Amino acid sequence: MTELVIRTEKYFDGAVYHSGGPYRVIIKDGVIRSVTADNGAASDLVTPFLMPGLVEAHCHIFLDGGELDFQKRNAYFKADFPAMREVALANLDRSRAAGITVIRDAGDRYGVNHAMRVALSSDPLALAQLRSPGLGVRRPKRYGAFMAREVVEASDLPAIIGEMAATADDVKIILTGIIDFEAGGVKGEPQFNAEELAVIVAAAHQQNRKTFAHCSGLDGLEVAVAAGVDSIEHGFFMTEDILKQMADKGIAWVPTFSPVHFQWARPELVPWNAQTVVNLRKILDSHAEHVALAFKHGVPLVAGSDAGSQGVVHGTALIDELFHFLDAGLPMAEVLMSATSRPRHLWGMASADVAVGNQADLVLLNGSPFENAEALRGATKVVRGMAVG
Repeated sequence: MTELVIRTEKYFDGAVYHSGGPYRVIIKDGVIRSVTADNGAASDLVTPFLMPGLVEAHCHIFLDGGELDFQKRNAYFKADFPAMREVALANLDRSRAAGITVIRDAGDRYGVNHAMRVALSSDPLALAQLRSPGLGVRRPKRYGAFMAREVVEASDLPAIIGEMAATADDVKIILTGIIDFEAGGVKGEPQFNAEELAVIVAAAHQQNRKTFAHCSGLDGLEVAVAAGVDSIEHGFFMTEDILKQMADKGIAWVPTFSPVHFQWARPELVPWNAQTVVNLRKILDSHAEHVALAFKHGVPLVAGSDAGSQGVVHGTALIDELFHFLDAGLPMAEVLMSATSRPRHLWGMASADVAVGNQADLVLLNGSPFENAEALRGATKVVRGMAVG
């Protein structure tokens, strides 16, 4: 088959909602050749709505977010590569079912992300592609052992980043520790100071690689902004002043509500005490407030769920993340851009906008999310090139 015709009532092209259909999208040899009013001729696919394929900007493809037992999750880190590969393949299937066609992994030291990237890139019928940093970088004995290599001497940073960039799509930095939910803050000082982080960013940019930094807490956020990282991941305990600086520098933000929201929704699993549950709710409410401020100030917001974290299931978690954006007051077009056109543009990827000349990279939904947001949970098919699934 060299031609595919899709009839859709409505569509989002990556920036603008088109609701005056029906429309006829003709794809030839994997490329969109025309988007016109439908003429009533036969179509290969008929759908109420389509848009560019979704982008999951932050996940760990080798981890099963649906596994809630702490002991089993810890034991899994000793599993062999074939077992981890099977988990990753299942997570790819879950992602595709949710309409995700681009996945940016956030690091693993087992080589699963690189292996999945190679497998997908070598398959002409693959319905998704994966960006892999391989390993990130961290300081010795600090948070991030499962996803980053240790850097002992700051003077080694340029060589280490150069080595990583040779095989990575992006450079991952573990800048801060995890959140202490009981204390309501971030554990420890930043792992790199502003000067060291600036060296990492410069070395990555020299190799034409973007940087994304695991970072929460004011101390870490100040370092990240001063050094000019390309994207701040998580970003809890954000401030409006930091957001204004991010907007000025074009630094993206991937807020990842989902792992913290799960801790709040299922406190009995730890178990968290009543005060910690209150802390979790305050953290989430502040996060939503600052996402709204980020939109106001023009910070490039990008959707990523941190899927693989406890309770954060690949595929469905990204859709949950879009609903967190909606709950923060963002308009639907902004929410969809955060998970379609914007990350592709920021990462220098080919556009997947529904426009003539672009490679087909689409998700079909059972309704328009502009009319009913729940349609975001109704992916029916993915079209990538001439592959349909």
